[in-house]
Amino acid sequence: MVSLKHEGLIKLVRDRPAFAADLLGELLAVKVPQFSKARLVDVTLNQVKPAEYRADAVVLFTRGKPVFGAIVEVQLRPKKRKRYTWPLYAVGARARERCPFVVLVVTPSAATAKWAARPIELGGGNQFRPHVVGPDGVPKLTDPTRARREPQLAVLSVMAHGKGETTTAVAIGVAAAKAISRLPEEQRLLYSLLIETNLSEAARKAIEMQPGLVNFFSAAQRRNFERGRAEGKAEGKTEGKAEATAAALLKILTRRGLTPTAEQRRRIIKCADVAMLERWLDRSLSVSSVDELFASPGKASRSVHRRRQPAAANGRRRSR
Repeated sequence: MVSLKHEGLIKLVRDRPAFAADLLGELLAVKVPQFSKARLVDVTLNQVKPAEYRADAVVLFTRGKPVFGAIVEVQLRPKKRKRYTWPLYAVGARARERCPFVVLVVTPSAATAKWAARPIELGGGNQFRPHVVGPDGVPKLTDPTRARREPQLAVLSVMAHGKGETTTAVAIGVAAAKAISRLPEEQRLLYSLLIETNLSEAARKAIEMQPGLVNFFSAAQRRNFERGRAEGKAEGKTEGKAEATAAALLKILTRRGLTPTAEQRRRIIKCADVAMLERWLDRSLSVSSVDELFASPGKASRSVHRRRQPAAANGRRRSR
């Protein structure tokens, strides 16, 4: 199941491909040649087995012609097979675009960063080394001016340090929250969820007491809910009410990083009980899993109550 954290990290690069050059140049001291444009290209790097050899994002830097490339891989935990596919990614992309390529691994885990940075033995004394950005390599971005200039880095800073020392986490979170305020709504909604889910409970509570950020996270969730409902209903203008409500429900779950299984998706789509779909739609903003969405009302309420009890002492429920 794809997670919000994994998809969110990829989205930071997809929203601004030149961000890959910032990560390489500013955080890893990798010399990226001068370029006039950075664009995303096909992520399939092998035609024999494309399902196995598909990168998270591939960024090509051009100056009239390709001059450099970066294959961006988000790694939440070690996966042994990546030690075999990463060199293939770089070689395949280099052959296709005819320019140098590097593999850039981004991870919120210090242990995974250490694992990913180990040289990969190719045989005959040859080695391949991925470039790795882990939490220790991400700056604690508290400067509001720089955060506005580099909103993707501001969000990445929250993901790396948002659960650390509270005062610093609050400063990082405030800078990021204010930095994303001028972004397009689609980006703003996703980035606000990434900020919220990667902050400690204490930091979230403190941020929402800041001028201009009162109810920042709950407002973002509400907009997400309303947008998903509206888009689902718009898509359902030529369909029945059940189909429109199901479409809205699936959109909200996807935006919250809660990906239904194939069976759960079928259950939602095939449900003809509008009242039941409406109940699921109302629950979709607060549940922590798709399984919880389908729980009976008694079990669901007890589950929510158990989650809220610790948060009551802290003044806020932790969002997942």
